[in-house]
Parts: sequence; C-alpha cells; structure tokens
Amino acid sequence: MPSIAETVAESIHWVFPEHAGAPGQIHGGRMMQWITRAGTMAAARVARGTVLLGAMDDIDFLHPVKVGQIAILRAQVEYVGRSSLEVGVRVWAEDVATGARAVTLNSHLVFVSVDAEARPRPVGVAIAPRDAAETALVEAARARREQRLRRFADRAGRAADLDTDAHETLQWRFESVRSVLPEDALFGGMMFPGKMLMALDEAGGILCMRYCKGFVMTACLDAMDFYSPIYTHEVLTFRAGLNHVGRSSLEVGVKVLAETPWTGQARHACTAFLTYVHLGPDLKPHACPPFRPGTEGERRRWAAAVERRARRLERVKRLKAALAGVAEPGDLRA
Repeated sequence: MPSIAETVAESIHWVFPEHAGAPGQIHGGRMMQWITRAGTMAAARVARGTVLLGAMDDIDFLHPVKVGQIAILRAQVEYVGRSSLEVGVRVWAEDVATGARAVTLNSHLVFVSVDAEARPRPVGVAIAPRDAAETALVEAARARREQRLRRFADRAGRAADLDTDAHETLQWRFESVRSVLPEDALFGGMMFPGKMLMALDEAGGILCMRYCKGFVMTACLDAMDFYSPIYTHEVLTFRAGLNHVGRSSLEVGVKVLAETPWTGQARHACTAFLTYVHLGPDLKPHACPPFRPGTEGERRRWAAAVERRARRLERVKRLKAALAGVAEPGDLRA
C-alpha cells in the first residue's frame, strides 16, 4: 500500500500573458484547470485507470500567481474509499529573478474511479500513512467526506429541479452557453472538468465585473459538486447569480445545466459557489457597491452565503497559520 508521499504528482507551468485574467495575474479559471489536471494525474495513477472529478471541497487563493512567474503544482492522494479518492493540491509561485517561492493556493478535490461505461469501480488500493502527519491528513479527508455527504443529501431534492433558480427574481444574474467539443474530452466522450471550470469561473467573474464596474479576482471556490458527467456534443448553460456582497468581496452561485441538443433534455450537472475580490485601479482590494437583498430568493441566498463565508474565513485562518514558514515545495502536510 502506498503512503501519501508516494502518490505525489507534480506539474510546472510558466504563466504567460495568455493565461492572465486581471492585468498581470493568472486567470482564476485557468488555475482551476491546472489544479484539476494535476489532481487527475495523481488520482488516475493510484486508481490505475479512468477517474472523474466528483467534487471540489475548497480552493483558497492566498494571493495570485503573476504573469512571468512559475506555478508549481503538487497533488497527492490523501484518502481512498471504495471507489473515491480524496486529493490535495497545493500551488507555489516562484519568482524567476530571485528564485523565491511562496504558497499561493490550497485545494481539495474528490475523484471517482470508473469503468469504460462511467460506472464507479473499486479502486483496489488503500493509503497507508507513514507517520502522524499523514495520519492527520487522512482524518481530515474523512471529515471533509462526511461534510460532503451531508451536502449532497441536502441538495438531492433541488438537484433534480432544473427550474429552482430559473423563476427567481434576482437583481443581478448572468447566463452564458457553450458547446462541448471533442477537444474538451480527456477520457472517451466525457468532458474534462478543467475545461468546464474555465467557463464557470468566467460566468461568475463577468457577473461580478458588471456589478462592481471594475476588475475582479477569484479568491475562493466552495463546495463545487458534480451530479452528472458531461459529454461531448452537449450544450452547457451557466447560470450565475449574485448571493452576497461584503466590503470588497462578492459570492456568486453558478449552476451548470447540460443539454442534449437533439432531444432538448437537460439535467443539472454541477453547482459551485465562488468568491471574488473587487480590484481597484491599483489592483488592490477595493470597496464594492452596497447591495441589499430585496426578494425572498435573494434573502435565502444571502443567508446561506453568510454561513459559507464564516466557514471559509475560519478555514483560511487555519491554513495561513499552518503555512507559516512554509516556502519550498514539499508534501502537503501543513
């Protein structure tokens, strides 16, 4: 049985201008794509086969990777269930001129091992923690799993209703559509989720830029859950709605619908909650215009976002404390 350290997969990217979102720094959706790719490599190696992204428990951007810097991504499998694999991914930013490195991002993803028909199959391998630090990672992954199962149970009824948010009266919402092309697939005819994340992050970002009338930067992703695989030649609709506005941050909920165009049938494929930071002309956090929820739907979204925000702030606080003094790419024990 492998230890966590023996499952590490590393990828390195130089951040070019083509990868930028806000001026001079990487596009949040691009980084999500890279995270998903690194996590998929680590999970597929352990599962010895095809894996699908089932959920992202969290992505916390501590600070952006800038154009011209090198992004170093390290992914490791931290827990294995019957057919699921919990993967942690951490990103370092390296300054080419000085060689200085700093942790810029931390995330946790969940993959499902599947067969050729996309049905869950046993992984057949377990993780054997080599020390107390790895044991702590396994226990943390188990705790996230329990939270995630409760989350799926809470959303089960709403996931089946495509029109839950279609008839809500929201002051601020945005909708975009894109087709799934063969180039978007990684395994057979199934879309690689990293490609979907680019469009999902853009939908939320466009809504926030329209509201703030300025640049925004992706700060966090909370609780992105997949309810169904997405296939090539389907049509994706991204429905973004403004949930909460703080001093300089905004939370957006994005629902993804997958439609088979020749039948017109659509299903709820994914839901995610993203937080953005409004950037001023100096590209530093800038105050957002005030927002007051005025409808029942907006008040419901606001209340749920306040709860997520409290959990997110506590999570980031613990992460920053654990990362104190961590600069070099090593394992993800902190």
